[in-house]
Amino acid sequence: MKIKEFIRKIKYQLKNTKTNSLKINIWLFLIGFSIFILCFLWFFQIVFLDSYYKSYKTSELDKAATELRKVNHLSSNYIESIAKKRDICIEIYGDDIYVSTVSNKGCMEFGNKNFKVKKDFISSGLLEQHYNLINEEFKNETLIYALKLDKDMYAFINASLEPLDSTITILSNQFVITTIIVLILSLIIGYFISKKLSKPIIKISDEAKKLADGNFDANFNASSDIYEINELADSLKYAKEELYKTETLKRDLMANVSHDLKTPLTMIKAYAEMVRDITYNNKEKMDENLNIIIDETDRLTLLVNDILDLSAVQSGNETLKKEKINLIELIKQIVKKFNILSEKESYQFIFNYTDDVIINADYKRIYQVIYNLINNAINYTGEDKKVYINIIEEKHFYKVEIKDTGKGIKKEDLKHIWDKYYHSDKKHKRNNYGTGLGLSIVKNILQMHNYKYGVESSDKGATFYFEIPKDN
Repeated sequence: MKIKEFIRKIKYQLKNTKTNSLKINIWLFLIGFSIFILCFLWFFQIVFLDSYYKSYKTSELDKAATELRKVNHLSSNYIESIAKKRDICIEIYGDDIYVSTVSNKGCMEFGNKNFKVKKDFISSGLLEQHYNLINEEFKNETLIYALKLDKDMYAFINASLEPLDSTITILSNQFVITTIIVLILSLIIGYFISKKLSKPIIKISDEAKKLADGNFDANFNASSDIYEINELADSLKYAKEELYKTETLKRDLMANVSHDLKTPLTMIKAYAEMVRDITYNNKEKMDENLNIIIDETDRLTLLVNDILDLSAVQSGNETLKKEKINLIELIKQIVKKFNILSEKESYQFIFNYTDDVIINADYKRIYQVIYNLINNAINYTGEDKKVYINIIEEKHFYKVEIKDTGKGIKKEDLKHIWDKYYHSDKKHKRNNYGTGLGLSIVKNILQMHNYKYGVESSDKGATFYFEIPKDN
């Protein structure tokens, strides 16, 4: 009953399984491999058994001949031991010696001096010769190895080849039974092995389809005993996390960009209507409204430029235009851009350096990096409104640090700080001079230059840094 149930289950699964599925392929491979091994054994055991047997006996004759040549004085006991070990017959013939191990082994006896093989070999003058004869007494094939041991001493080694017809018949019958048993076992074992191997992969495939449809609840816990399948599951799990993060960032980006575009556009429209309808005849009020329109337009331009810059550096199509740059002069030029903050809001930009630093980099992109990092420090610095810019010379690189004196960044936020718009939902004192894309632009530009970068934080502020190799 159990066997019938098993066969019924197999038929059902075969009917509902695609012919090119992994399970069917593994199953067929295992069955095919079993058939190949059986055919291989059948072919060599049945077809080549006679040839192998003959080759084996010939090898035994050769080994016996080698052992006879090694000994200067041949004793009857030594010759008998060789014959017994090799299951052969040996006759030593000379003018003053004759030793024979021929018994009831079906071997040929060379005692007769006129025996044709003996006579032909002695008269030929050869040192050794192989013969293949039919033993008329026992009606079987006999292999003979004749060799000259000394001037007047000869050895005739022979072995009888027993007929193998009955043995081959027995082996053939045995192989028929063995083949049937092995094929049945292959079907059963192959089924369970293919099921075990394919089950976690099929599960992973089904979960991957869910992920492709945007379902981030897909579960890639394979729990398999196979290392590669677990590796695949871990890779897909990582891909799911990254896709989820990317999707979240995309939604956040769209929401934030839409909001940041909407606000200045609304302001521009409102104040333009105010100029048109109300303050057009009041120069002072009109100029004030127009200045607000200009400021909002500048803010809008900054946002669009940042989006374009981020898109350009992330596309991978932009090539760096490297040139020799005086890093100290570059930073001084950038700091001058923020002089208005020093004058109006008492910001302090403290630049620490020693000598001029010449680097090889893309001027426009490094300018963006430093500008954005200083801008970020302005938004987050403490009540003292201090921003520190440090150039530190190490053995193999120059380290550029931009430090604020704010409350710092939480440990769990550090790995996300380079993401687009990540800070937009964080409470901080100032956010008047950026778009939320600055650090993401910085990250991509530094990666293009292959510069090491990072951020360190404490309750006394955050320090963003990057390292420029001296041999770059």
